[in-house]
Amino acid sequence: MEDSVVLTQASQNGDQPKSFIKIVIADDHPIFRDGLRKLLSFEEDFKVVAEARDGKEVLDILEQHEPDILLLDLKMPGLDGLTTLQRLQNSRFKTKVIVLTASEDKNQFVQAMKFGTSGIVLKQTATDLLIKSIRKVHSGEIWLDSHTTAAVMRQFSAPLDVAPSGTRDRERSPLSQREREIVTLVAQGFKNKEMAEKMFISEQTVKNHLHNIFDKLGVSDRLELALYAIHKNLHTGA
Repeated sequence: MEDSVVLTQASQNGDQPKSFIKIVIADDHPIFRDGLRKLLSFEEDFKVVAEARDGKEVLDILEQHEPDILLLDLKMPGLDGLTTLQRLQNSRFKTKVIVLTASEDKNQFVQAMKFGTSGIVLKQTATDLLIKSIRKVHSGEIWLDSHTTAAVMRQFSAPLDVAPSGTRDRERSPLSQREREIVTLVAQGFKNKEMAEKMFISEQTVKNHLHNIFDKLGVSDRLELALYAIHKNLHTGA
């Protein structure tokens, strides 16, 4: 069990950053975990607080450390990554998950998104992109590796673009300018309260707009709305 959890000791001299992103690495290969921990240690605002070698250890570690980000491999012995994600859906943890995998199974990517992961990064991705994905996800955005975007978009956008006759006429209703602004902010990771403050409206008004947007576009939640926005290039506000 010695290699299953490695804690980073807190600095005793008070020189650590005022705030940092607490990260847990979950992968069953000790060499990969060790190398990734060393890479992340070069970032002043990152702190790897623990490591896990399977899903069961992940759940125990989240209970103890409540990290900001979980880097999760999909293929692990015992409790695998997808099952771990599924269990986290009903947990109290606010940890955001980035799937970090060598898998090429696009169905797994789609399933991971449905189970609430905030990002997907392939292990062969350049280090600087992994670092960027951690910061983006921590700030509330969704991160999809370019290799996985098309597969995920096809899954989430198909019911939006192809409407059975007479069943989804409401999706054809155009969005108002204010609704488009809200779609952009959702895709950028803003929460209802933050959008309300930014747009100088009440939080209830934001909720009302979201209800109308969901109805017009035929989406069921914020994730599908964000993916739709990216697919339709609405996330930049252009």
